[in-house]
Amino acid sequence: MTRRSRTQFRALDGLLLLDKPSGLSSNQALQQARHLFRARKAGHTGSLDPLATGLLPICFGEATKIAGLLLGSRKAYQTTAVLGATTDTDDADGVILQQRPVPALTDADIEAALAPLRGDIRQRAPIYSALKQGGEPLYAKARRGEVIDAPVRDVSVHSLELIDRDGPRLRLAIECGSGTYVRSLVRDLGESLGCGAHVEVLHRSWVEPFIAPRMYSLEALQALAEQGESALDACLLPIEAGLVDYPQVVLDPAQALSLGHGQPQRPEAMPAAPATVAIHDQTGRVLGLGRTDDAGWVHPQRLFAWATPAVN
Repeated sequence: MTRRSRTQFRALDGLLLLDKPSGLSSNQALQQARHLFRARKAGHTGSLDPLATGLLPICFGEATKIAGLLLGSRKAYQTTAVLGATTDTDDADGVILQQRPVPALTDADIEAALAPLRGDIRQRAPIYSALKQGGEPLYAKARRGEVIDAPVRDVSVHSLELIDRDGPRLRLAIECGSGTYVRSLVRDLGESLGCGAHVEVLHRSWVEPFIAPRMYSLEALQALAEQGESALDACLLPIEAGLVDYPQVVLDPAQALSLGHGQPQRPEAMPAAPATVAIHDQTGRVLGLGRTDDAGWVHPQRLFAWATPAVN
């Protein structure tokens, strides 16, 4: 029997805007992309449910250092909610817990139920979620049949609109902040309407700062891999693309070298108020993240490998 050769991973830095397929967990999609690129280090910027499709930003190499920033970004989704049935996972992958008749609803009825779900709200997470209690994801406890008191958290729903309706199916568009569960929004909408509801389809359209993303499916990446790694690598965005919403400060060569040794710098131009900033050299390459103060100094917080002088 011929043994499969192990992947020879390589150092690779950049951002991939993956169009995650339905049926894979975010980690499964991440690992498939990582092996296609042979990237030594990779991480994603916020899980999508296995049922969900759409934008899953993946960070390779040094880009993993900004993954935490992207986790907290504003996101947009489109979902199809099915009225009349609740499930244990709040989506179509779960077991039906209860079925109820769907009342005759006008658009005004639906709008009245949507209105309290907008803005800064308190939301109970699904019991099948990646949130951890006692160091363990809730979904692991739920699969064992444990009784779970899912946490209630503050979240922001910037917009929640009815796009279309077809019988018991409502198509909704959502823009929301970090930590918001669309499954919980749909569950709570169904309860407000008196008939229950669950998510049938969920698609993430964008994640800031990638508002109009050029996404790549795993199939498209596989086809490019057959053309060679240069074709694959052309799909990657530079790390700078993930930091476009942060104020920039530019350092001259001497300042950049000193910053690499961990020393604060006083650039010529600074934000008016203390802020987290993207620190660049004069060629435009990002060196890392820093924090400015009222005295005009920028303090390094997280530098990329190329900003730190090599130690012989």
